[in-house]
Order: sequence, then structure tokens, then C-alpha cells
Amino acid sequence: MNATVMERDNMDRKIISVSKKRQITIPLKYYKHLGLDNEVECTLEDGAIVIRPLKREPSEFSVEILKDLINQGYSGDELVKQFEAQSKNIKKAVMHMLEEADTITAGEKKSESFEDIFGPEN
Repeated sequence: MNATVMERDNMDRKIISVSKKRQITIPLKYYKHLGLDNEVECTLEDGAIVIRPLKREPSEFSVEILKDLINQGYSGDELVKQFEAQSKNIKKAVMHMLEEADTITAGEKKSESFEDIFGPEN
């Protein structure tokens, strides 16, 4: 029996309530066992919701943010503070773009054309 199956067998089956706001509480032993933090990855797989620890790779944005902040003269604790602030701004911008894409896909908003954004080609 492989380790994954053994781990599953050792973790008791647990029924979890879903609140009116569609929220769940992850049992503490599962939370600790998986080493979860403030965010998780959630996917739909074969008719099931799968929640996994979020594994973040350094993004292209992270590298560019760090280069820019270093060029601005930040270092040490101030560099970390500025990087955290800039990273949050990127996250908000990406979330806004995804929400806007959803409204366009749903037909609730018209998408912009190339000319709307960049002007007419010469």
C-alpha cells in the first residue's frame, strides 16, 4: 500500500458543515497535516472539490518588482516592506482583470477593441 493511501486511511472521514455564506472550516488536524496557510488552491476534479496547499513559484512579476525596487535604492527591511506592498497591488490588479473578463464573458460588459486601447493604426 503506498504512502498516500495509508495517509488517507489514517485521516478519519469528516463531515463538514457549509455555512449560509458557502464557507467551510477545515478540521485542525487536516490543516496541520497539510501545512496550510492563509490561502489554498481549490479545483474541481471528477465532480469533487479538491483543496490543496498553495505552492507559489516566484512569478515574473516578482522578479520585475524586485529589480525595480532595487533600482529605486531600496534594501533590507524597507525592500521587503515595499515588495509586499507592490505584490499586493499586482494581486489586486490581476483579480480585477479576472472579474472584468468574467463580466465580458457573461455578456454583462462589452470588451474593448485594439483601437479602443491603442488608438487607430497609422
